[in-house]
Amino acid sequence: MATAASPGKRMATSQKVLIGIVVLYVTLLVAVPVLALFPKAFSHGLVAVVQSLVQKDALVALRLTVLLALIAVVINAVFGLVLAMVLVRQNFWGKSVVNAIINLPFVVSPVIVGFMFLVLFGKNGWFEPVVNSLGFRVVFSWPGMMLATIFVSLPFVCREVMPVLQEQGIEHEQAAYTLGASRWQTFWRVTLPGVRRALLYGVTLTFARAMGEFGAIMVVGGALIGKTETSTLYIFRALEERMYVAGYSAALLLAVISFATLILLELSKRREVKD
Repeated sequence: MATAASPGKRMATSQKVLIGIVVLYVTLLVAVPVLALFPKAFSHGLVAVVQSLVQKDALVALRLTVLLALIAVVINAVFGLVLAMVLVRQNFWGKSVVNAIINLPFVVSPVIVGFMFLVLFGKNGWFEPVVNSLGFRVVFSWPGMMLATIFVSLPFVCREVMPVLQEQGIEHEQAAYTLGASRWQTFWRVTLPGVRRALLYGVTLTFARAMGEFGAIMVVGGALIGKTETSTLYIFRALEERMYVAGYSAALLLAVISFATLILLELSKRREVKD
């Protein structure tokens, strides 16, 4: 006579089904599109891939992309950490408004962000007289692309650090003050080590987001070949001009860089847990 399955077995089966659904979902949306780049990029062999990646336009675009990403990482790491500490530890008028504004890069299209900077710094823009008086260009130049990249990647560090600061509390910091530590010593020896993992994760997401930006820098930079063309813009132009191997190879390279960054992050997390 058959007996009903125990609750433990039914739960184990439902968990396996749920895990299978999640794995299938991630595979279809992430793994399959990335894997699809390989046959396209290597359709003419490895030599063609290498030759396309070492072309002058591709190297210049990659260098500009990495430069913009590193600048965004440094600035957003510093100001994102400061912003998170202010929002968590301080109460002031308009705090909820500032907290909401941080989410703007998540909800505003990058193309609109590019138009914002055109309105501010472009021809007849609000700040055009100031920019002209200083003698440098913002739009259709790397400073405008830098501002756009910083804007679209702004929330990641702040949003990763804020929950950790809230969970961490202020008890350890107050104890450090009681023992005679200065604010600077407390920050370096108590606060920063406590949020180090969240900060590292936010920095990684910032770098990945900045490396893949397209819409904002296309509008504000103008995609000038050899000057304001990043790797994503180079990929777009290569596909438009039917240089398929070059376009897919550059896309594959960016994907590999992003995955390598995330893998290094996970390895560092495991090392910290073991230590």
